[in-house]
Amino acid sequence: MLTTFTRTLLALVAAPLLLFAGISALQAAADPRDPYAHFFHPTFGDFQEELEDARADGKKGVLIFFEMDECPFCHRMKQQVLNQPEVQDFYREHFAIFSIDVEGDVEITDFQGNSLRQADFAFREFRVRATPVFQFFDLDGEPTVRFTGATRDAQEFLQLGEFVADGHHQQMNFTRFKREMR
Repeated sequence: MLTTFTRTLLALVAAPLLLFAGISALQAAADPRDPYAHFFHPTFGDFQEELEDARADGKKGVLIFFEMDECPFCHRMKQQVLNQPEVQDFYREHFAIFSIDVEGDVEITDFQGNSLRQADFAFREFRVRATPVFQFFDLDGEPTVRFTGATRDAQEFLQLGEFVADGHHQQMNFTRFKREMR
């Protein structure tokens, strides 16, 4: 039989070990992942083709992330939101997701088949002046929802994805949707 002293000593030694094991398990489950490998889809820049693939894959639409290298808000989104496994898994299930450099010279093909530079696609077609911009498109290549700026956190970004994927954007704006979700 263990004495009270021995039980107390065992509890004092075991508690930190169990706490450490629990924290380690939580960290492993929520370890951030590289957004370019786990959030964005690879592309050759032909958005007509990407749209066809999105339809064939049963996606709800296409999401384009307009970004700029020097943008601190773009960087924050990639380091705190787009790198979260829960965000990556949800968005990749529902959307084909691509990144566009608003200052980029890389030639792309837009949804209508026009060939142009990334910078022209961002500015001339979508008037992107501030970054980041999250532009959602339906499966016909038509813009549906635009969100400019960084979200507060991963939870708000997940709400934005649900807002679009479930079609709530057809009945209300995102602010009202968030208010009703509380």
